[in-house]
Amino acid sequence: MRPVDIVNLDYAASTPLRPEAIEAMRAYDVSPLAGANPNSLHTLGRSAAAELERCRRTLSRTFGAHVRPNEIVFTGGGTESNVLALLGISEGVRDRDRHRTRVIVSAIEHDSILDNLGLLKASGFDVELIKPRRNGAVDPDDLASRMGADVALVSIMFANNETGIIQPIAELARVAHAHGARFHTDAVQGWLHAPFDVSELDVDAASVAGHKVGGPVGIGALYLKNRTPIRARSFGGGQENGLRPGTQDLRAIIGLTAAAEAIAANVERDYERLLSLSNDLYERICTHPRIHASVGSWDDASRLPGIVNVYVDGMDSEELILQLDGQGFAVSAASACSSGSLEPSHVLKAMGIPREDALGSLRISFDDRVCAGDLTDFADALLKVVDR
Repeated sequence: MRPVDIVNLDYAASTPLRPEAIEAMRAYDVSPLAGANPNSLHTLGRSAAAELERCRRTLSRTFGAHVRPNEIVFTGGGTESNVLALLGISEGVRDRDRHRTRVIVSAIEHDSILDNLGLLKASGFDVELIKPRRNGAVDPDDLASRMGADVALVSIMFANNETGIIQPIAELARVAHAHGARFHTDAVQGWLHAPFDVSELDVDAASVAGHKVGGPVGIGALYLKNRTPIRARSFGGGQENGLRPGTQDLRAIIGLTAAAEAIAANVERDYERLLSLSNDLYERICTHPRIHASVGSWDDASRLPGIVNVYVDGMDSEELILQLDGQGFAVSAASACSSGSLEPSHVLKAMGIPREDALGSLRISFDDRVCAGDLTDFADALLKVVDR
């Protein structure tokens, strides 16, 4: 239920549940499996375990044709997946080679990566941040210049949650592997929103979250390539191959799987259609002399189709968001996890955008469920707000 008539254009923060996820979870709620522990030995437990593994098999195919079900670890969300990969793989690699004590991450990562760098340092790792170019993409040559035999892990996100820029992951992973390091990518924002195959990207680990694809909040997964060294971060039951203890939330896993399966077959089709809508929106609003694309030449950039990021001369993000909310449109300024901060986006700062410009940023995000008419109406509303 919506208290007011609002057009949601903040899908990069979280997406509405898809009908397929709702139906799948409703069916679970009235089934004998509801509440059954998939780790129990009785008939209900074995049936729940079979359903859990069915979901694991189905979900594994959305990561690529050659992904094995045992390479999927269910977690409590994208943040937990990121923390497990960042800390666990770094320590796992160092356990095998005590000389590998350096970790490289990009300066545009989500807070679930950046806010845990202190734990790495406290564990004896040296951490190095690599900034992107002005277009928001990390340069593989820049990464190569920083690599060495002491690097344990490189972690660079697949696509940025604020700008939508897709990183050259295959090239970056190739650089990391050439020096014996492992490579993790935070794919929370890009998974099932752009063509994605972990085998083609050649990554060792990839994090995803259910609520970014129309699944429930509080469920995620980590792709962990077989034989990737990793140390568990928590203990207490041995579930998920000992990497994520605690009874699995089968209901949420079923919802995640149903949402992922519903959109997996149409990723390429929807990518092209939504990219056209994004291009139209950029072209419409950036004709205004005070509105600028944060990524520069947006039409040349490799980016997710459902994220448009601009900044407005002479206005701040809070003012824009509130005025647009009054017009019936929900948008954001940066990632939802850092909303409320008066500081400019760390992503835009890392790209070299001046502070005064970054303070006027706006992120418009959507998926295949938002129609072209809503985007046209939003463009008209934004242009009126700026003209005032």
